Amino acid sequence: METKDIKHWQSMSFRDVEVMGAWLAAIGFREHAVHRDEADPSVVVHGEWVWDGGAGLMAGSVREGAPVTAPGASSAYLVTDDPDALFDAAVAAGASVERPMVDQDYGGRGGSVRDPEGNHWSFGSYQPA
Repeated sequence: METKDIKHWQSMSFRDVEVMGAWLAAIGFREHAVHRDEADPSVVVHGEWVWDGGAGLMAGSVREGAPVTAPGASSAYLVTDDPDALFDAAVAAGASVERPMVDQDYGGRGGSVRDPEGNHWSFGSYQPA
């Protein structure tokens, strides 16, 4: 998937971009672009990860003046044909279970986790109309 095909980009900030980059990779995101601070290469000033299911994530390191939600305060919902596999991959990579996977009364199957920094991620097969 090319980034021009993504119509929605979630934004987050991370305390540890390396840990979160590995976690994102475990759930199927791939790094598209990462721009680091020249004075301190451990600081990501702008990062882009894409998910072949049609999602994009822009994130960077926590730093003064960055106009992004505080770490652990974001949430996202990823629609997938196999939410159980995505859920299991997230937990295996260090997420904690928030809501176990269940069949939903309104259709589809879903559950949610907290990533290693506390952000809330829901995975489900329900596609809102």
